[in-house]
Formats: sequence, C-alpha cells, structure tokens
Amino acid sequence: MSEHGPQRWVGNWSGRRAALTPDGVGLVDAATGAEYTYADLDRRANRTARLLAEYGVRAGGSGESGESPRGESAAADEEPGSVTVIARNRPEYVDLFFGTGKTGGVLAPLSYRLAPPELAALLDDVDPSLLVVEEPFADGVVEALELADVDPAALSLTTNAVATWEPYGDALPDEDAAYDGPELAPGDPHLLLHTGGSTGTPKETEICHEAIAWNSMNTITSWGLRPDDVTPMVFPMFHTGGWNVLTLPVFHMGGTVVIDREFEPGEVLGLIEERDATVLVAVPAVLRAMTEHDRWAETDLSSLRFAKSGGGPCREAVMQAWWDRGVDLSQGYGLTECGPNNFAMPEGWDRGKADTVGVPAMHVDARVVDDEGRELDPGAVGELELRSPHSATCYRGRDEETAATFGDEAAAADGPRTGGAWLSTGDLARIDEDGYVSVQGRKSDMFVSGGENVYPAEVEDAVADHPAVGEVVVIPVDDEQWGRVGKAVIEPTADPDAAPPSADDLAAFLDGRLAGYKRPRHVAVVDELPKSGPAKVDREAVQRAFGD
Repeated sequence: MSEHGPQRWVGNWSGRRAALTPDGVGLVDAATGAEYTYADLDRRANRTARLLAEYGVRAGGSGESGESPRGESAAADEEPGSVTVIARNRPEYVDLFFGTGKTGGVLAPLSYRLAPPELAALLDDVDPSLLVVEEPFADGVVEALELADVDPAALSLTTNAVATWEPYGDALPDEDAAYDGPELAPGDPHLLLHTGGSTGTPKETEICHEAIAWNSMNTITSWGLRPDDVTPMVFPMFHTGGWNVLTLPVFHMGGTVVIDREFEPGEVLGLIEERDATVLVAVPAVLRAMTEHDRWAETDLSSLRFAKSGGGPCREAVMQAWWDRGVDLSQGYGLTECGPNNFAMPEGWDRGKADTVGVPAMHVDARVVDDEGRELDPGAVGELELRSPHSATCYRGRDEETAATFGDEAAAADGPRTGGAWLSTGDLARIDEDGYVSVQGRKSDMFVSGGENVYPAEVEDAVADHPAVGEVVVIPVDDEQWGRVGKAVIEPTADPDAAPPSADDLAAFLDGRLAGYKRPRHVAVVDELPKSGPAKVDREAVQRAFGD
C-alpha cells in the first residue's frame, strides 16, 4: 500500500492528489490565512475518515464503531451512512468531503439559511448518522431536530455550542496515517445536495462518485483548467456551486481554492489581486455588485484568464463592464441534477453570442424537445434536455419526481445508472444553427398573453438594458382584456441619480425592442429582490408578493 492509501481511484481524492503534488497548495482559508498543501489535506482526511467510521458514516453505515470494510461495493441492503454539515465555508467541509470518500460515506450538507421547519424536512430526507454544526446555527438546528424524526449524533464546530455536543476538534483521532477504506463502486453515492428550492420544495439529489469525476473532466477539458489555477470560491458549500462548479475540478487538476466564511464583493476583488486568481465563477448579482464597488476601478484583474456567470442570466451591461476591464466573461448553465458545468464557449467566441451559454461541453449532449418529447429544429423554443455521465442518479426518496426528471429506469428500486438517459431540465431553450444554446427561463414561468407565448427571461433581458434597472423579474398578473400580462418588479441600480422607470417610461424604452404583447404593463420597485440559494433571485417569493 502507498503512503497515501489503497490503490483505488473511487473516493480517494486526497490520497491520489497528494501522491501527485504533495507540496502544492490545495486550499487557502482567507478567514485565517492558513494554507494547506495536498499532503496536509490528505493527513486531515485520514483523521476525519477515522472519526466518520466511528459514527457509522461509511459504506453500509450501521452506527457501530470500527473500520471494517463492507465489501466490494456500497450497493448493499443498507444505505451508506451520511454526515450533515450546517456551517459556512470552512476547511472542515473539505476534510469531510475527502473523509467520506475514504469511508464510503455520504456528505449531505444543508443550508444554514433554512428556517427550522424547512431544515427538519430535509434532515428527515437525509437521515444523517452525524451532524457537524457551526456555533452560530446551533439554536436553529436544535429546534429543527425537535421537529424532525431523526436522532443523529452531533459535534460542534468552533465552540461547544450545546452542552451535550462534543467539540469537533476534540473528537478527531490523532492518527493521520493512510486510511484503508472499503472498495467502492463508481456508482455509489458520495454527495446529497438539495436543490435551491426557488421553484418548489427542495429535493435531495443523489450524486455518485462517477458523476462527480465526469463533471470535473468535462470542466477541465471544456473550460481549459490548469494545474496553476487559483479561484476564490464564492458559492456556499451546501450548494452544487460550492463543489462541482470549480472546487472539485480545481482539486482534480492540483490547483488552489480560496474559501472564506462568506464573501462580499470588495473581498473578492481583493483576493483576485492578492492571490493572482486566474478563474472566477459567480452569480450575476455578485458580478454586478463587484462592478459597482469602490475597489472596482483600482483592482488589478489582469491575472484572470476568464470569468463565468451562473445561476441566472447575466445582463449585457454587467458583461460589458467586465469586458472593458479585459476579462473574458461569458455565461454558463447548470443544475444540481446534471453537472452543473454543461456548456462552454469555444476559443475566440463571437461576442454576438454573449446571450447564449455556449455549446455543449466535451461529454454532454443537449437537445430541445416539444411537449411530446419530439426534438425540435434549430431556432425553435422547447424544453432543454441533457445527457451526460455527469448526471446525478435520483432524488432521494422521491420516485415520482425522479421518474419525471431522470426517467422511469432511475426511479426503479434496482435500476442501474447507465448515464444514457435524457434528463429533463424543466428549462426552455433554443439551439441556433451554430449549436449555441440560449436559455429562455423555466418552462413553468412562461405565460400566455392574448394568445401569444411570453418568455419572462427574454423580457427581463430587454428591461435590464434600461440604465436605472439593476435586477428585474417579470411575472404574470391577471388582465381583463388579455388574460395575463407582465409585471416588472425592479431593483434599481446603485446610482442615486437614476430614477427607476414607470410603466409608461418602460413602454417607451421598449418600443422597437419588444413586441407589444411582451412589454410589461405594470411596474413595481423594490429596494432589493428576495434571494434564495447562492444569491439567486427567488422568483416564487416575487410572485407571492407582487402577483395576483
């Protein structure tokens, strides 16, 4: 056996990376300034694996102590044990990902932003063997546990937040030699990540070792990641963005990921300059806030090879601001259930394609279909479907929803994961003659006005060109004449001299840009649009507050 563990690739991320580049810095904690080499991370992972095994967070986890392997594959009668983390971005998150890989357990992080009843429902879905909780969120977790039907062991990060919870650091074994875990199958689960919940109740999405590895390979080959890449990770690590957008692909290449408890735009700008960051991925709201920050003009961005926007459409004005600083910013598209890195911009891409998410990544197929599942011709709008070995497996415990998204085979109790099924995204899109994909928004968001289909994403793009509009959501409201018409809910720019447009102002601005039936007939102005997930606009909350 090597110094870094058993000779297997499934789950042994830290051991394999440490064997290749032991002295490379894999993780930087901006909150403390601490730097961890890949050798450091593997030693920490070995300690973590021993701790997890004691709590049953392992293949076929039973809650019993010990490290005995469970057999050749985690496809035994008993589900692997899971650990749930409720914390901000911390090095322990990375330890727990690497540690669950070694034991065959599952990492199931949950958002610290959830209210106790929401958290309780997801705890029931996950059924963790162990909870690891950061002190600021302990009270909410205790309340959630009183509502849930689970009774996991709990450890406290940072302080002993609850008298009966042992501090995480005190519980860690001292032994950091290679951990000899069980043999795992590529299709065994490793991550349980909940969907954002902006379109309904969050669902726990099961993602296997193979899918995680394929997403990394798709990202590396299609985005051109390099071993010397450095990225500030601005997504929360309870979200697929915190893991699969860049953290794991960069670890795969031996690059450096910089984390902090939470990021604000000025901090991100500072880290780009201080750490010579080469790659940045963020949601549009963060990218816009960075351009409006006092440090924007003075920050040296020359180290950035490219930046990408994800989690919603990025406005042309924001993209232009980054282009003017010499940064190659383009849009991406992904979802917890697939990837999430499904598309890429070709080398030398035409800025006229900036409203698209590019072409499919190396090992991703994409098509657009009608309501009967028939593939549509280029230029037609229909539901986007994806097919890739980086697709997730299922929604945990939700066979009907699994069948609707992943196909009937995935919902079968013993159905194999073939990677050959088309996944229904629920998003509308069109594919142009050159193969570039334009996302038109959620299928459920489309509404009919006077017999014509209106796609809110298209209208929002046009409204956002108004110089006083920072962010906008267009929702349908009832109308006696047309049945339904659009209402624009606007978050103004930070410019105090730019007055938000009235409905008449907006109609005049959109004249010649949009057909009459697409133009919003009503306008509401808010200080800030509600957010869900990683700074994504919560469209359902907007509809509840400003709809019928």
